[in-house]
Amino acid sequence: MGTAEGTHFSLAIGNNGAMRLLVTGAGGQLGRDVAAHCSERGDDVVGVSHAELDVTQRDHVHGAVTLIRPDAIINCAAWTAVDACESDEQRAFLANALSVRWLREAASRTGSHLVTVSTDYVFDGSQAEPYREWDTPHPLSVYGASKLAGEHEAGPDAAVVRTSWVCGEYGANMVATVLRLIDERDHLSFVDDQRGCPTFTADLAPALRQLAVERWSGIHHLTNARPVSWFEFVQEIVVAAGKDPSLVSPIATAELDPPQPAPRPMNSVLDNFVWRSAGCTPLRDHQAPLEELVAALHGRN
Repeated sequence: MGTAEGTHFSLAIGNNGAMRLLVTGAGGQLGRDVAAHCSERGDDVVGVSHAELDVTQRDHVHGAVTLIRPDAIINCAAWTAVDACESDEQRAFLANALSVRWLREAASRTGSHLVTVSTDYVFDGSQAEPYREWDTPHPLSVYGASKLAGEHEAGPDAAVVRTSWVCGEYGANMVATVLRLIDERDHLSFVDDQRGCPTFTADLAPALRQLAVERWSGIHHLTNARPVSWFEFVQEIVVAAGKDPSLVSPIATAELDPPQPAPRPMNSVLDNFVWRSAGCTPLRDHQAPLEELVAALHGRN
């Protein structure tokens, strides 16, 4: 058991680890899978949930990083309640921006490499083609603005990973939501004018580890392959669950009742240009990890 000033967390240490890693937000769907994957690869992993390390508290962050002295920090901590962020801008910027500053400061003291996760919401979605890493961000929402601020706080030496439509076995996401809804309703409606790339934590976690181990820097877009609309993705989930896709119908974002408080980018498709150009293996088409996740979630029920 390790204790940093004002912070209590357990050390989940692997044997003969290749790297010593601190994973923040390890209670969430992405952080949990990142910590598990790194442990499986033999790393010494310290995974901390929000309850164990509040990354908005500078003293707690500095105390924890100084105690652990990780080779790298993979920051999966965030406040991702997009609509709730609209009514609490201060909390959004504390959780998604200032926390990254504290992690960068602490990492610079210990020589740790920082990898932090950002979002497609830094773009306004008005561009017709997929967004590359150098396209100019223009967030429409408080959430997107707070995550963009977090990118700036990470500094030039960190790796910033923009991803989209994240789904994993342990968390609230579209796959889990649809599997619940199809047991409760005989008809579903989802928007067909918002497009993006579903990304699965089982595939994203190894990529985040690679960025940490190899100490990459700069902005990276990382998503599973093949863009779809939300309507199309929900149909795929329904089919993977063995149901008739005709129970899903398309609607326009403007038809949502009530409307979503936070505006969404219509085009969230991220071109994984840097990852691909560096010769790295692209993340899979999202169909395979979708089927794996549906099977895993059904197996738990």
